[in-house]
Amino acid sequence: MNGAREKWTSKVGFVLAAAGSAVGLGNIWRFSYVTGTNGGAAFVVIYLIAIILIGYPMMVTEVAIGRKSERNPVGAFKALAPNTPWYIVGGLGVFSGFVILAFYSVVAGWSVAYIFKAIAGFAPGTDFADVFVGHITGTAVPIIWHAVFMVLTFAIIAAGVVKGIQRWVKILMPVLVVLLIVMVFRAITLPGAGEGVAFYLAPRFEEVTAGTFLAAIGQAFFTLSLGMGAMITYGSYLSNKENIADNGGWVVGLDTAIALIAGFAIFPAVFALGYDPAAGPGLVFITLPAVFAEMPAGSLFGFIFFVLLSIAALTSAISLLEVVVAWLVDEKGWARPKAAVAMGIAIFVIGLPTTLGFGVWGDVRIIGMEILDFYDFLASELALPIGGALTAIFAGHVWKARTVIDETNNPPGAIKIGNWYGVLIKYLIPIAVFVVLIATLIDFFG
Repeated sequence: MNGAREKWTSKVGFVLAAAGSAVGLGNIWRFSYVTGTNGGAAFVVIYLIAIILIGYPMMVTEVAIGRKSERNPVGAFKALAPNTPWYIVGGLGVFSGFVILAFYSVVAGWSVAYIFKAIAGFAPGTDFADVFVGHITGTAVPIIWHAVFMVLTFAIIAAGVVKGIQRWVKILMPVLVVLLIVMVFRAITLPGAGEGVAFYLAPRFEEVTAGTFLAAIGQAFFTLSLGMGAMITYGSYLSNKENIADNGGWVVGLDTAIALIAGFAIFPAVFALGYDPAAGPGLVFITLPAVFAEMPAGSLFGFIFFVLLSIAALTSAISLLEVVVAWLVDEKGWARPKAAVAMGIAIFVIGLPTTLGFGVWGDVRIIGMEILDFYDFLASELALPIGGALTAIFAGHVWKARTVIDETNNPPGAIKIGNWYGVLIKYLIPIAVFVVLIATLIDFFG
């Protein structure tokens, strides 16, 4: 529809960019603590089923919508369903990307700061809970790291799809994989690491609850950047010469592999040194620094780990910012550099309350939640599932499942999307996502 639209120059460029979007804090930070608090391997099995039945079909759906329309999420729905209110679903994606990046950048800033804490050294006997709380409750320092991370993000986006996003993911993603492999080797060679490997690989299905299934579906959505417009936007830069089913398979496979490998970098080390794998969100910033402090050459491996975490955060943040920048470029006619800087500054400002909410605004509560938790609830637990379910309904019943199947299989590739897709996109996925949404609301308001 827009012949001048910039395109990925290769399959590798798209796969690494889309995988980079999917590979983020969700794979390493969130996946690790959700696995740890949901029974280890039993959760992993259910998560893999959710990836196959929900994650992959939604991935190819969003990419197909983007490629066919060659627009941002709002413009995509306008193009495929003109003169209808379906564009509001795209608007939810833009909104989600904006809000998620506002608090995601704050957490990513913690990761960058911990690189320098590792350089200074993780000393045995340190109370790392006090270190973490001391960091996040500060005022100037967390804001500075939030700003540094946002500047890196909008500088890459301002350079363009090929010279910015594609160029950097081709550097960052291989580095991420190499660092992750180094961390795995160090973890599994620690004395006593076998207990952590067993926790991670031996399913204990007696510990599975309804909450485990809900957590697995939610993690599948979160980790693949679904429902936030990122895959629609990245799909809009994909050439018609590329097979969507194959490309989607590569993206989902790479993302899932990195999440699974990250578990081998974390759980053996946690068990080897006698820490709790169910430490929750503090697993990465409190438990792991304590592990590194007791590990031979621990500060070095702590440095490697937090570089790895920061790279993962950056590749995801790039895609989140690209969603809102593409909206301004496509719908409002803004120049890309202007849009990147304006949205980068706006997101930085909107993110300030989430970091101040741990410090000088620590007493502020929004419907009973800390500010960052409220942002996360609003975007990740409300807007994402609503947008995801409505996207599935749109693809299955409005744009039609057969249309999506034809788009994903053209040109033919190694993977062929069949009639099974229609059953999943029309019925299973919307129902599963709405169940997660309803359970979330019941849990919150109950």
